[in-house]
Amino acid sequence: MADYFMNTYHRLPVTFVRGEGCYLFDDAGKEHLDFSSGIAVNCLGHRHPALLKAVREQSEKLLHVSNYYQCGTSAAFARNITQAAGMKKVFLCNSGAEANEGACKVARKYSAKKYGGKRHVIVTLEGSFHGRTITTLSATGQPKFHQNFGPFTPGFRFVKAGDIAGLDMALDEKVAGLLIEPVQGESGVIPMPQEFMTAAAEICAKRDILLMLDEIQCGNGRTGAYLAATQYGVQPDVVTLAKGIAGGIPCGAFLADDKAAGVLEVGDHGSTFGGNPLAAACGNAVLEIVNNKAFLAEIAEKGAYFIDGLKALNSPKITAVRGMGLISACDLTVDAWPVLEKALDAGLLMLSAGAKTLRFLPPYIITKEEIDKALQILDEILRKG
Repeated sequence: MADYFMNTYHRLPVTFVRGEGCYLFDDAGKEHLDFSSGIAVNCLGHRHPALLKAVREQSEKLLHVSNYYQCGTSAAFARNITQAAGMKKVFLCNSGAEANEGACKVARKYSAKKYGGKRHVIVTLEGSFHGRTITTLSATGQPKFHQNFGPFTPGFRFVKAGDIAGLDMALDEKVAGLLIEPVQGESGVIPMPQEFMTAAAEICAKRDILLMLDEIQCGNGRTGAYLAATQYGVQPDVVTLAKGIAGGIPCGAFLADDKAAGVLEVGDHGSTFGGNPLAAACGNAVLEIVNNKAFLAEIAEKGAYFIDGLKALNSPKITAVRGMGLISACDLTVDAWPVLEKALDAGLLMLSAGAKTLRFLPPYIITKEEIDKALQILDEILRKG
């Protein structure tokens, strides 16, 4: 079946044909409890009634219209997402990499207009992941993703996550922006220390450097707040979102607050498909459900319940557990991939994040009973070894 695909993915031996709630069903009819959510994309699970309604109703009206023209559905989504994120303006695109590319352009133009091109460097963190385009690879602080793809876009500098003194030194007079994941996802679900985030915000404000938060994986409610930035008590100048903002339809966004909202002008940036009516309709449906205090509180509660459950397994093969809300991980003494394969056989879908780390991104609609089921399966796998 995979003969015509380029060999870019290490695929597990299963073919899915349908989903329902927190479950995926393969071509043999077997059900699998989904603790991956399509890597944080299917935030409302599979076949959610609100998303099905949005797809059906919008597809019967209009799928695409050029950004030469206005579209009411897209305009409503722009309003709703900026209000949810506490920002002023948004650019709608199709993916996280595109969102981060756009954020980098905002930072460089902001400094070019204000400081005459003397500032262009963008600082990111070691262990970060910002995308797979050449520029977002350049911003990614993991050498394993860089092999054979150089030369890279110049003007990026890396700092060790959590190193306030190193950050202070790196944010010099040549820097236009600082790009941080509040919770690093691909490197193993690493939440940033509170004091590091506070210092980053203070230094950037003092030196007129744009604070840009990559919340592509940890945003849109996954940590128990619409933005993880809220939980850290910081206000970004730019924030990037993607993954689950349209519940499974490709969509990305970068949003800007007062300082950066007016930087891009006509002709500076664009996207053929960005903000199309179908993605916007699904984005509105997701926001109506997720951007709700009670719903977000449930995400935080269920996330804490799962993290406590992981710790309670008390397995000698688990060396660390961490996370925020429904983005969590555990480090193992054994390789992660064989554990994923055994979990698949047992009807549980998980992710890896490095050679010996399991990552968990269940849908927001997960129940505590389903969490208990996942914990039981994982416990049995680790016990049997």
